Amino acid sequence: MTDQGVRRTVDQVPAQASDAASDGSGEPVPGGGGPLSGRAGEPSPDTPGEPVSGGPGVPASGTAGDEAAAPPVSPAARRRAERRAERITAGATELEQRLADLLRGGLIPAERSGPALWEETAARMVDAQAPGLANRVRELGSLAGTGADAPVRLLEECALLHLLAQAWIRRERLPEPLAATVRSRVGLTASPDGPAIRDDWLVLAQYDTSDSRLTTRRTWLYGAVSGRTALLLSYGAAGRAPDLTLPAGLAVDAELTAYPGSGQPRMALTGRFGPPAPTTVRPPGTTTSGALARYGAALRDDPWRESVPVTLDRVVPVSDGDGWQLADADEDHALPVGAAARSRPGLWRLVALSGGAPVRVFGECGPRGFTPLAAWPQGPGEAVPLC
Repeated sequence: MTDQGVRRTVDQVPAQASDAASDGSGEPVPGGGGPLSGRAGEPSPDTPGEPVSGGPGVPASGTAGDEAAAPPVSPAARRRAERRAERITAGATELEQRLADLLRGGLIPAERSGPALWEETAARMVDAQAPGLANRVRELGSLAGTGADAPVRLLEECALLHLLAQAWIRRERLPEPLAATVRSRVGLTASPDGPAIRDDWLVLAQYDTSDSRLTTRRTWLYGAVSGRTALLLSYGAAGRAPDLTLPAGLAVDAELTAYPGSGQPRMALTGRFGPPAPTTVRPPGTTTSGALARYGAALRDDPWRESVPVTLDRVVPVSDGDGWQLADADEDHALPVGAAARSRPGLWRLVALSGGAPVRVFGECGPRGFTPLAAWPQGPGEAVPLC
């Protein structure tokens, strides 16, 4: 984390981010909500699901994760996949050479050249059928002129891009869950193949992000019985909202199926069994130190993870000059609120809800701060959306 504060911030506790064992909350370590490379949308929420056995929180039988039910792959499809893999490998090899040339020439001239330097390289990755690599290359161009630390951030992103290219080239040596993550990161789409889980899913938060081509809707859910934190992604054309809409703060009886990947939080909505309804369920919380432990564990599974979903319990929003922190009420630790969240009205709703008292806050924890998305008062009360 780059933001500093009046309390000991995450810059001063790096060991905690690599020690998942320090998180004593008992909640399963979730993955993150950063953008994924795939473009497959979620099934329509209006499509009814078939009843499943076992009730809420219990994996359903006969799901997409059942190997016996998986359709066979035709020889033609296999050959197409092999040809695409060869093109991606050629693109990754070319990208490695371009990164090496960049480092020999120096990062400061590259940072000053702006996005134009990266557009041609991104186009080459599109030609190689690796949209995930192309997106990450374009992100390098967006760092131009972003501040005094732009060369440092450029070096960080180049290192992650180099790691992804090398992981693809050496994917046969990786454990299958990590190999599945690499395939997703370079842009290969996948179908959900985990066991279907029916549960009462609390809708934690829902928000949209857009670019010139696509609107992406992210919906975070928490399973009351399974204890899982899940991410639904749905897409719409630029300027159009995606179809999937779930009201934050309510619970929906639904069936979700996981996508492949190491530490992957993304799931598909494969069945709904009733309308959203009020609930008193809240996700269990942890401390700011526990949040760091989860982020470190998630990075071991997926080094390209931009953030992880975390619920902080008993934290107080504290002003720190031009910024804000979420400070533990019972410990001398704090997490800085990310720069993007500081400019949103949700931060002031959080401050008003707290009034100086501890609150429970759900959000995304990443390398540059914590983004609050929903909050609850310490006593009884409904969730307050912050996004």
